[in-house]
Amino acid sequence: MAIDKNEFWGDNYYNNLSLTDTMVLVAEKMLQVKLPPLFIELLKIQNGGYTKGFAFPMNTTTTWAENHVPLSELFGIVTDKARESAHNILETQYLIEEWGLPEKQVLINGDGHWWITLDYRQSDIPSVRWIDTECDEDIHIANSFEDFINGLVSEENYAD
Repeated sequence: MAIDKNEFWGDNYYNNLSLTDTMVLVAEKMLQVKLPPLFIELLKIQNGGYTKGFAFPMNTTTTWAENHVPLSELFGIVTDKARESAHNILETQYLIEEWGLPEKQVLINGDGHWWITLDYRQSDIPSVRWIDTECDEDIHIANSFEDFINGLVSEENYAD
């Protein structure tokens, strides 16, 4: 991993509870997927929230930028319905319906207009995609979550 996983996380603004194995099982059952091991490993350090500010270099232009997509936050797993969090992959099904997104996605970052997703349409091992709902973009980012994380650089590389 190019980025030290212990230097990955910033603020846990929503104070998501620490991730347990039971929470992972609940999420996988609810989403009907097997989550990538590195995703779970990162969430066991901090269960979602803001990162220390990363970007993934791109050769394809997106509505975000000509040469990268952001990873300023990564959604966690919040199984307690009484706890509110905007960083929760378990909101995926609701958000897919709300924003008209393709099925077989797990939303790991985004704001409604755009998303970074784990895409399970082609395989049980997800690729990572950029989906912009307003501009009909559905763009391949990385072949796997591990490739995505290993390709991250500091967002400062793209500061104006």
